[in-house]
Amino acid sequence: MTAWSRRALLQRGAYLGLSLLGMGSRTARAAGLHVGQPAPVAVLQTLDGQTISTAALRGEVVILTFWATWCDPCRAELPVLSRFAADHAAQGLRVLGFCLDGPERLAQVRAVAATLSFPVGLLPSPWMPGYGRIWRIPVSFVIDRDGRLADNGWNDPHPAWTQERLQQVVGPLLV
Repeated sequence: MTAWSRRALLQRGAYLGLSLLGMGSRTARAAGLHVGQPAPVAVLQTLDGQTISTAALRGEVVILTFWATWCDPCRAELPVLSRFAADHAAQGLRVLGFCLDGPERLAQVRAVAATLSFPVGLLPSPWMPGYGRIWRIPVSFVIDRDGRLADNGWNDPHPAWTQERLQQVVGPLLV
């Protein structure tokens, strides 16, 4: 094992340990998100340099989805979410994809993003202002046309999107 790989392993172990220690506070922070209340503004810096703010998307239904290339459930839900987003774009659906991979995996992120119908950006840290620490993935949040939180992903024990769940949660918001 090289010094670099040993250092990387120690850093990841330390990160995991700190993440587990802070899980209670993350859960408490996430508990401040209440369905029906104004959703915190989220800003996506896309891979192609655009800035998209949920504040500018008022009047549209917005899904914020958090994922990583190494997350198998994420990779399974992304094509389902992408198809749903493309099929319902004319009805005012927007999806913003926040990837938790680091910049060293940018090539892999770009490869996945190229297959999606929605913009993707790297989340610079696992902390999302207003939404708390993203400690579990996949996780998504849905914002209605009035800018209110319509679905709090922290509350769902099975958060990966399926066609049925999208129809149940997002479908009624699109009419």
